[in-house]
Amino acid sequence: MPYRGKYDKDSLDSYKMSRSGIEGFVRCPRCFYLDRKLNIGPSGCAPYTLNNAVDYLLKQEFDAHRAKGSKHPLLKKYGIDAVPFPHEKMNEWRENFKGVQFHHKKTNLYVTGAVDDVWVKPNGELIVADYKATSKNDEVTLDADWQMSYKRQMEVYQWLLRMNGFKVSNTGYFVYCNGKKDRKAFDGRLDFEITVLPYKGSDKWIEKALMDIKKLLHSDKLPKYTADCEDCEYQKDILALAKANS
Repeated sequence: MPYRGKYDKDSLDSYKMSRSGIEGFVRCPRCFYLDRKLNIGPSGCAPYTLNNAVDYLLKQEFDAHRAKGSKHPLLKKYGIDAVPFPHEKMNEWRENFKGVQFHHKKTNLYVTGAVDDVWVKPNGELIVADYKATSKNDEVTLDADWQMSYKRQMEVYQWLLRMNGFKVSNTGYFVYCNGKKDRKAFDGRLDFEITVLPYKGSDKWIEKALMDIKKLLHSDKLPKYTADCEDCEYQKDILALAKANS
């Protein structure tokens, strides 16, 4: 069985590596090392409860059409020739700490990722769909630098499904819910404008990332600080303060 938590390089068991773990490595190898090798986790952030509510309601909507084998109105509106994918493991694929799973034998990493949804074309090709929630006055796009993490997220899901033997489209979709601020009064409700944005992904980077993760996990050398990493900056400030007070 795969294990999670602090990495033990002498263990023969596979090591569980979530999609978010891969993202953590890509964003900051140093913080990843501290977390997985020394059990010093990142500072963390508050849960996005509004996003979770939007995710839940969208899943309810799409599941109703999944049960009927019908096309969701959003898919009709955007001309997407697909329906929600009816699969016996759909609930497991969505569950945190389970998700879509694959044992990468080259590294003995057990890779997992919990998808929001999967659609299927008439030819059997799968489409990864990811739900996002925001509230902004500008048009919703995928152009911001920080949204690269969203794109890598989708690419990991695409890769995982491919590794499980499915034919998967390179084009996935972000179902973006934007909370509207143009109402005169709140009145205890929040309206959303929903936009479906296509994204053509490439999972070619994932194999190398997994190999690099394995190499780092077997290393005894702490990586250098990463530019623009808030946790690295915090560590620097704490060390500087400790040095000044010593």
